Amino acid sequence: MPQRKDTTAETTGSGDSASAPAKRSYQVEALAKGLRMLGLFSEQRPTMKLTDMSAETGVPLPTAFRMAATLVTEGFLEQLPDGAYRPAPKVLTLGFSALRGLDLVQLADGPLRRLAAATGQTVNLGVLSDDSVLYLVRLRNNDLVTANIQVGSRLPAVRTSMGKLLLSQLNDGELQARLPPESFAGPTGPNASRSLEELRPVLAEIRRQGWAVQDEELAYGLRSVAAPVRDASGTTVAAVNIAVPAMEFPTTRLVKELRPQVEDACAEISRLLGGR
Repeated sequence: MPQRKDTTAETTGSGDSASAPAKRSYQVEALAKGLRMLGLFSEQRPTMKLTDMSAETGVPLPTAFRMAATLVTEGFLEQLPDGAYRPAPKVLTLGFSALRGLDLVQLADGPLRRLAAATGQTVNLGVLSDDSVLYLVRLRNNDLVTANIQVGSRLPAVRTSMGKLLLSQLNDGELQARLPPESFAGPTGPNASRSLEELRPVLAEIRRQGWAVQDEELAYGLRSVAAPVRDASGTTVAAVNIAVPAMEFPTTRLVKELRPQVEDACAEISRLLGGR
């Protein structure tokens, strides 16, 4: 009698020859191309023209246009006046779970919660991203009606205490590259720097003293004080601030009462990261 062919691998999909086509059959190619399009953006390339997006993904220009339009409609891309595209804030929602899993965020959780409990004020942890501060942690205690900020928010670095502190660690060439004139545009508080030339002496003072204050630069009625978080090499990798209502905290009170507590929390987080 002729032997029967063993078809177990074929019918179950456990063989290599069958599993690859099976896996590919589940892929939605249009979705994959759209995700690849989002993946083109980076800190080094925050904006892109549609022609470049089409060329780098291998998607025909009309199809790339429809994909980009869909991503704009869904809130994942926004189109700039010059026609280029950049990621919209909704993209950040995709990364919230990843942000919460970062070693930095996990290690900082205890010190930040103790700082918030001790002061009764809003505590934030942020890192520098392009010309913005990306908020990784926000423990909101007081009623800061002027600041609608949450985890994943990006605020102009030049108008925030955390941002200025992180910018103060950069050399002049890095500042020039990171802060084009557009970084100083848009709505501001009454005390905001309007150009890199105005900001340079502020950053020099922050570098000298080791902490930063935001005095109604982001918005009316809001002040904050920030200190650095350093890793094992001594490099500043993040910043922590306490944000307060300006009516309750003149700058002198902010610096005298809250700055030491912020610095202590940052020192504790730095030790947990292996710093001295």
